[in-house]
Amino acid sequence: MAFPVAGEVLAVEAREGVGNSAMKTKEFLNQLQHDEIVDAIRKVEKTTSGEIRVFISRHEPEDPVKAAQAEFARLKMDKTPEKNGVLIYVAPRAHKFAVIGDTGVHQRCGDEFWTRVAAEMTGHFKRGEFTEGILHGTRKAGELLAEHFPRKAGDRNRLPDDIAGD
Repeated sequence: MAFPVAGEVLAVEAREGVGNSAMKTKEFLNQLQHDEIVDAIRKVEKTTSGEIRVFISRHEPEDPVKAAQAEFARLKMDKTPEKNGVLIYVAPRAHKFAVIGDTGVHQRCGDEFWTRVAAEMTGHFKRGEFTEGILHGTRKAGELLAEHFPRKAGDRNRLPDDIAGD
């Protein structure tokens, strides 16, 4: 497991939160405003030492939280010095997503923050506002990161800002 102790990383799953009908990953990606999402990640990361990634899966995981945790580790998000990475994992074919934060982030925000963000993202997704849902999650995570992990002199972007996928 990518995290030192089970339960130290919070993950929130929104069941049936991505769209109302079967959607292929390519269709989902075609609806996303890729540049707008990448720009939002870059803007947020200018205010924090934290890292935010978005991952779109073509698979249909039974448990998006476990899938997100695996991607979190594979993307080396667990290697940030302050344990302040956040991953937004979306599996459009499964109509599910997860938002997970590393231990440093979760220690500062608790379950309630993640539950609220996931519920707000679900609202966007159910209306077919996929870009806005991801942007909302990015902005909310960014606000939290900026408050608790402000950018310092010498901070650098350690991970790509581009949308990842399999």
